Amino acid sequence: MVYGLDPDRSRKTGRGDVSARQAGEPGASIARDPRRLVGIALMCVAPVFFASLDATGKVLAGTGVDPLLTTFMRYAVNVALVTAFLNPVTRPGVARSRRLPLQILRSLLLFGSTACNFLALRSLQLAETISIQFAAPLAVALLAGPLLGEWSSRMRLAAVATGFVGVLVIVRPDALVAKPAILLSLGAMLCYAVYVIVTRKLAAHDSTATTVFYAGLGGLAVMSPLLPWIWTAPDSGRVWGLLIAVGLFGTIGHWLLVLAHARAPASLLAPFIYTQILWSVLLGYLLFGDVPSLWTMLGAGIIVASGLALLAEDAFMRRHARRRDAPPPRDETPPQR
Repeated sequence: MVYGLDPDRSRKTGRGDVSARQAGEPGASIARDPRRLVGIALMCVAPVFFASLDATGKVLAGTGVDPLLTTFMRYAVNVALVTAFLNPVTRPGVARSRRLPLQILRSLLLFGSTACNFLALRSLQLAETISIQFAAPLAVALLAGPLLGEWSSRMRLAAVATGFVGVLVIVRPDALVAKPAILLSLGAMLCYAVYVIVTRKLAAHDSTATTVFYAGLGGLAVMSPLLPWIWTAPDSGRVWGLLIAVGLFGTIGHWLLVLAHARAPASLLAPFIYTQILWSVLLGYLLFGDVPSLWTMLGAGIIVASGLALLAEDAFMRRHARRRDAPPPRDETPPQR
């Protein structure tokens, strides 16, 4: 599953907004700001946990564990860890939302993305699912116009169109017939894209702490009543460990993302999330002997290139806006040495 998008453009954390001075401007020298190097390092480590999350879900599916039970454990462990540090006792008012229906919708969309992804992993390779998931930024760019009023330029639309060509390269008619689970992966991608849109809308109304508090509650609320029908007692400590690991990998991965965005701007960090494809290919080969097809790798390359083009266009527009709004330079005499 792809988690590297930065849906909250203000980059708020539980400790408040991260100032541009703390994170550093995208054009500033990395060598002059060690925090940026730390942010990049954290952003490179986070995809390891996300790829491990998907790999663990696929291993559990291979042992006969219902993917919906894996989904339940994913949220049960996450909610337990989050509420241990973020609850109305330690953070008074954290459960108070100005847009509670949107919080519920966001939580359900995240659950839908996770459930569809785990179901798809029963029959798809890790490289196939993650390649399709990385089309989410393209879907966000397309949906942001009608839903947020953030209309895309011609360059962005061209990048989006090219990216969806990459999706079609992976989701070919013959591949869809042979592997109908691709539809589940597409569903996971679309759920996540709308989840990002809703997160952006919530950023103007609720704190990040409140949004994090509600993130896993929807999935847990949906899965808990179904537990008697999907529950099968794990037959070994190994299976128990894998089920707990699913929740730990997801929670730690998201925590690393928060730490990374607190130290460096999203425009600098975003390209490094694509390293998740490499980790997914590696884990798929080591654990399941999966070798991605040429079509999968070609489609993934097109999607990644389109995503990077979107980032480059966004960086260009931000620099242009800063230059336009900046005051005229002062005529100063350089200091004498």
